[in-house]
Amino acid sequence: MRKLFLTGLFGIALGVGSVRAEEIVVKVRPPRAVVEHRIVAPSHRHVWIAGYHRWDGNAYVWVSGRWELPPREHVVWVAPRWRHRHDGWVFVEGRWR
Repeated sequence: MRKLFLTGLFGIALGVGSVRAEEIVVKVRPPRAVVEHRIVAPSHRHVWIAGYHRWDGNAYVWVSGRWELPPREHVVWVAPRWRHRHDGWVFVEGRWR
């Protein structure tokens, strides 16, 4: 029974890992970033994650910045961005590197 459970769990993990996010191309250029005023960092280990515009299907919506603890030491936050292509704008998620 335990072996069957572990095999099923492994299969689910593989399935989740293989799902790719669908690219959404937006024809409208994203607005300029909002100038945010940071509050004091909760600790010296926290990293500021700047806000960004996301597309909600009809318009751009501002997502406010926040302080976040890195998942492990010596990682760097790569900010999300809108990449221009021939057919419009595509959002590239932010990530820890």
